[in-house]
Amino acid sequence: MELSIMNCELLATCSALGYLEGDTYHREPDCLESVKDLIRYLRHEDDTRDIRQQLGAGQIIQNDLLPIISQHSQDKALFDACIRLMVNLTQPALLCFGKVPDDPTVRHHFLQVVSYLQAYKEAFANEKVFGVLSETLYNLLQLDWEQRQEEDNLLIERILLLVRNVLHVPADPHEEKNVDDDASVHDKLLWAMHMSGLDDLIKFLASAPSEQQWSMHVLEVTSLMFRDQTPELLVSAGQTRSAQEKQRDAQELEVLRQKEQAEKRSRTLQRGTRHSRFGGSYVVQGLKSIGEKDVIYHRGLHNFKNYTHDLGKAVRRVPKRKQQAKDTEGKRRSALNVRLFLRKFCVDFLENCYNRLMYLVKEGLVREQAQQHDETYYLWALSFFMAFNRGNGFRADLVSETMSIRTFHFIERNITNYYEMMLTDRKEATSWSRRMHLALKAYQELLLTVNEMDRSHDENIKQSANVIKSNIFYLMEYREIFLTLLRKFDETKQPRSFLRDLVESTHLFLRMLERFCKGRNNLVVQVSTRDMKGVRPVIKCKFDYRDLHSNPPWSNLHALTEGAVPFDAASETPLEEQRTEAMVRVQDSLLNRLGPEALGLLRAAREVWPEGDVFGSADVEPEEELELLKQILFANLPRDEALHCPMCFTRFANPNIVRPYLLLLRTYSQNSPHTNHCITRMLHRLAVDLKMDALLFQLSVFCIFNKILADPSAAAYKELVTFAKFVLKRFFALAARNSKAYVELLFWKNVGAVREMTEGYSKPGEGWVFVCLLPDIVETLLPLLSNTSRTRRQLVAQMVAMGLVDSVRDLKKGTRIILWTEEQEEELKMLFEEFRDSNDILGNILKKVTAKRSRARLVEKLLSLGLVSDRRELYKKRHRNPNYLCIIWPDEEPMDCEDDDEEEDDSEESEEEEQERKSCITCCQQLVMVPKLYVFVTGMSGPLLWLQNCLNRTADDREEEGSSQPIPLVPLTEENEDAMEKPSFQRLLQKIGVRAPADEQESFWRIPAKMRPSQLRGAAAALSSSEEPLAGEQGLEGSPVKQGEADSHEQRSQALRALLLARKRKPPGSATAEHTGNEIKDRTLDQDGLYSAPTKRRRQRVLIDEDDD
Repeated sequence: MELSIMNCELLATCSALGYLEGDTYHREPDCLESVKDLIRYLRHEDDTRDIRQQLGAGQIIQNDLLPIISQHSQDKALFDACIRLMVNLTQPALLCFGKVPDDPTVRHHFLQVVSYLQAYKEAFANEKVFGVLSETLYNLLQLDWEQRQEEDNLLIERILLLVRNVLHVPADPHEEKNVDDDASVHDKLLWAMHMSGLDDLIKFLASAPSEQQWSMHVLEVTSLMFRDQTPELLVSAGQTRSAQEKQRDAQELEVLRQKEQAEKRSRTLQRGTRHSRFGGSYVVQGLKSIGEKDVIYHRGLHNFKNYTHDLGKAVRRVPKRKQQAKDTEGKRRSALNVRLFLRKFCVDFLENCYNRLMYLVKEGLVREQAQQHDETYYLWALSFFMAFNRGNGFRADLVSETMSIRTFHFIERNITNYYEMMLTDRKEATSWSRRMHLALKAYQELLLTVNEMDRSHDENIKQSANVIKSNIFYLMEYREIFLTLLRKFDETKQPRSFLRDLVESTHLFLRMLERFCKGRNNLVVQVSTRDMKGVRPVIKCKFDYRDLHSNPPWSNLHALTEGAVPFDAASETPLEEQRTEAMVRVQDSLLNRLGPEALGLLRAAREVWPEGDVFGSADVEPEEELELLKQILFANLPRDEALHCPMCFTRFANPNIVRPYLLLLRTYSQNSPHTNHCITRMLHRLAVDLKMDALLFQLSVFCIFNKILADPSAAAYKELVTFAKFVLKRFFALAARNSKAYVELLFWKNVGAVREMTEGYSKPGEGWVFVCLLPDIVETLLPLLSNTSRTRRQLVAQMVAMGLVDSVRDLKKGTRIILWTEEQEEELKMLFEEFRDSNDILGNILKKVTAKRSRARLVEKLLSLGLVSDRRELYKKRHRNPNYLCIIWPDEEPMDCEDDDEEEDDSEESEEEEQERKSCITCCQQLVMVPKLYVFVTGMSGPLLWLQNCLNRTADDREEEGSSQPIPLVPLTEENEDAMEKPSFQRLLQKIGVRAPADEQESFWRIPAKMRPSQLRGAAAALSSSEEPLAGEQGLEGSPVKQGEADSHEQRSQALRALLLARKRKPPGSATAEHTGNEIKDRTLDQDGLYSAPTKRRRQRVLIDEDDD
């Protein structure tokens, strides 16, 4: 956008600022008012940011604003207004547009704004400009807080925001094209800040106790100053290279030289002695072409090793959603003088500012006083300065603020949150992935610092490191975090650099765990209740409850209660965990035959945690207390267990975890030697330590090994070459015994498949089939017990506790058949063909099948046999009248749904219970699908008429417009408003399909958009029966309201006949039949005037007058 097409009013306002003559700027009398007018214009710019673009094209900052603040800084009002305007003009483009636009036109405007910001940044790289800003900031900071006005604080904040905005502007690599050690625009800006002394003022703001309100601004400016730097480069700035660095550079040069020599030899071999037209044609035997004949090769033999069938084919375009995420890290080496002053800044910052500033920022984040995503600056500062401290003569006291378990917990919580947001907010998944990468690098730096502390010569520091390691190895969330990140890695959202840091962090964590476990027989770790689900620990009970009967401890209970301490107020452990620990201590006391101590601890815990009666009520009797001790003894409480290092490594023997390692191994030539070592070490643990080398017998893995072995510079990857040869040797040794090994190369294998591949496959029909042929052992033992009052559940729990059986499932009633035999499959196919055209395929099969199974198992088997392609084909077919209104209670499931696929229990229902359930469903269904809704409401004729009019009016509108949207029901009268608050009226709204307010932002009930006009009119017609009030108060056996219309009476009679027919179909003696006759007598009127069904019945029934029969 050129200056000639600038808006006339905007052009006149810019001209009224003044003019630049040489190096002197002459301001106009209306300069201050013109600056305020420009601020006002920016408030009313459109979505394309037209005002901002016109001012950028006119170079107002370069030609007007910067000369004004440089030469007329004594005018405080003008200086303040210019700073306000520049803060607005230099704000990031992402903040202006919200995100990177997808529309090409809007994206063009976005890039235009970015180009103007880059021009502003180059103009700010001036020592004179920063000198004025530093001087103004210095004068303001000299004022005490009593003398400082509100305008002074605003000016301080605006100067910091202006510096932040200018530093935030991204570099333009196409325009700068700088190499390492060359001064870029960002370097020039940093040097101007240094020469003006602004960096010293930033350090003062970070360390001064009276200026803690600027802590977040200081952290933002500091992070943007070091945006292109790495801690390793700053540590080595101005120092001679060490012998290790020289050796590393020599190795890199040697690899490059070997590659160059190999390419030269290859080019020499490709030069033929004959003319290129006499290359010849060759037949490749054993390699078939498109037809049945062998491939004919028309080039020289020296090129045949590069032959592939893909030659000449068009490259398949990869969809954008499946493309690999790109790395955004752009690191470069700045000029030496810039690196030297930044290195000195880091040293001073660590010594004087780091601990205090990080504490203030962390408190602001925890108390939610910061803005959204401000924790990323905290994570960056933690990883950067702790890495610099490690390289620059490690001192633990300089970073003591961030070396705690709280910091580990804070980072782990952020990683989990970022991962969840990456799954839910898919449009911004890339941004969440970058934030998760920052959190991962901070976590990695914490581990590196703990590892460095462990190597210290100071015993206190080593002891602190041991305390931290024991905590992170004990808690499950710190051990599982790397497994989770590896298992959930997605290359389309997370870049290769994230995977590299993840692999290196995992390697470091496992190495620290190995070193920590060395010299220890085992490591006590925490186990979650979820991991213990279904695995009942065998408790060998040494405690005899008869001791409590013969020698009751009630006499000395008072002393025991005073001595027992179940709660530690000074501990950082949450109260819930301390309550669980107290219960575990009671259980341990019982297991060690310490009955009085257990009872005293139980009493003490009851006084600390009286809520919920977890440890019994306050007035509990001694016998009840004894029973409570029994329950605690056999309770499945979360306990610690011993963890061995090999046991920890077995969690990594999973193809979903091995696959990310192999994905990173593909770029072995671009990886650092340390990254390749981390990959090889993990694969070595799986193949050698765990003896699961068959886990790597996969074709893509062998392709990578082939590429490594054929690499001319393979000598530089000795570790990888040795490991590849080992795996290939093991595979060919296995292939000599197992003829199917080559077929197994095509598939990823889990632990079970690896064991079958190496130890032998199980033959068909040799699977485990569990059939209970013997009588139920629990029913056999119950009559033989001396105490005949024992129940089946108590006996089963005791047998599991004594270790006689592994699980409660082993003692379940009925026959449990896990596998399907061929005869049963044939029977299922025949039954399916027989009932294919029936209305209820699954129900008929369940009646006829010999081996009784649940509905879910039958559906799974029918799908696996290919008899049906979709489970919806097995739904019960019903022909519903569209004029009927189906009313379903909220707590009921729809009647049409016959699919019970979500049931998890494999136990079968008895035939009697199944028939009762089906009869009940049929009865309720015939009663519910009535054309009229009989609702008995007293004193609500007005609200019912209003609701009926709303439904009819909405149906008319939707038929006319052809589109629908949720319509709120707004009660305008006091009578309607009172009705909307009654539970009975709300239940009526739920019955007819009106939706309740979804959240706190909605205040009214709404007619859903999915309701068709026919459904709305049907609901309105169903309400017509409720307009007539009751003839009188109905008793326990009262009759419903009389209907005036003959068709309504006839429809009710049809519903009644359907109920009677359902009763006749029920088998005699069922529980449902016994209650049907007395159902009318059990009904009562609730406080809202509605008839309520008996509380013992799960389903609501429609009130029926038996006199109408």
